[in-house]
Amino acid sequence: MTERLALFPLGTVLLPGLLLPLEIFEQRYRVLVADLLDLAAGEPRRFGVVAIRHGRETGTDRIPVLHEIGCTANLRRVDPHADGRFSIVTSGGARFRVLAVDQTSRPYLMGDVEYLSDGIGDAQEAAAQVPVVAKLLRDYAARLATSRAAEIRLPDLPDDPRMLSYVVAASMVTQTAERQALLAAPDAAARLRAERTILRRELGLLERFTAIASDEHIRITPSAN
Repeated sequence: MTERLALFPLGTVLLPGLLLPLEIFEQRYRVLVADLLDLAAGEPRRFGVVAIRHGRETGTDRIPVLHEIGCTANLRRVDPHADGRFSIVTSGGARFRVLAVDQTSRPYLMGDVEYLSDGIGDAQEAAAQVPVVAKLLRDYAARLATSRAAEIRLPDLPDDPRMLSYVVAASMVTQTAERQALLAAPDAAARLRAERTILRRELGLLERFTAIASDEHIRITPSAN
């Protein structure tokens, strides 16, 4: 299924099912929100969020280089401000691939996109991965808290492989390129497999960091005598 969709380049990755609040101050995106609000009742008020590979979100007329895979942002709340800005809340919907970009028909980018299937993949493998990845994520969150590197407040983790794969992708403190690769994974089983590898890597790094920090603390702590 293909569709023409307004595109919103961002320096972050939107994942299905996740909330994304945005402050809309740039004129082209004020027009985008106004266009969505002008749609007839019942029409989907959504646009496509695509992570930027190279370039900037704002402050330039140059078109940033975008990743190929994005996610629709469904408009859930709009708060207009007296100065013309909007505060909006969106939620991640369906994944899509950008086939072509139109830079001229509207003040903002328009894209011809095809929607991607979002299956589980190998159901047996995905089911086996769920408890493993869920435990790794809990261990990862606990290790981050212990090292004081970050604090992750985990929700009740779902048993559904697809839902869990996106919760894990959103929860990890990782680079945009790595989160983008998780968004682009062909199915939940592949995504969970990749997340298991990432979490084990990060847990190993955190363990070494904690050990080094503990050693430094012991060496610089004055004697009680």
